[in-house]
Amino acid sequence: MTHALVNVPARAKRGEIIEIKTLISHPMETGYRRDEVGKAIPREIIHRFTCTYNGVEVFRADLFPAISANPFISFFTRAAESGVIAFNWTADNGETHTETATIAVD
Repeated sequence: MTHALVNVPARAKRGEIIEIKTLISHPMETGYRRDEVGKAIPREIIHRFTCTYNGVEVFRADLFPAISANPFISFFTRAAESGVIAFNWTADNGETHTETATIAVD
């Protein structure tokens, strides 16, 4: 995993529903393809995505080989308080990638 983009509103009103968007650069190899000599290419996908808001999980997704390369995930949550929204992607090989964003809630 090399690069992730997150889109979180910088400000929101308390109780407002906000949209959060993420995109991560990852080839998402299914494990079903073969290389030029016929050997199976090992599966290498992001199998889990989680998002926490001030340490409380607000979204989780388990991903499977049918997911596209460079997966885009969009979801909604309620702006409760100012703080940190943390994003975590976990790949089959155990590699993780984490990004954070802050939100100010009035």
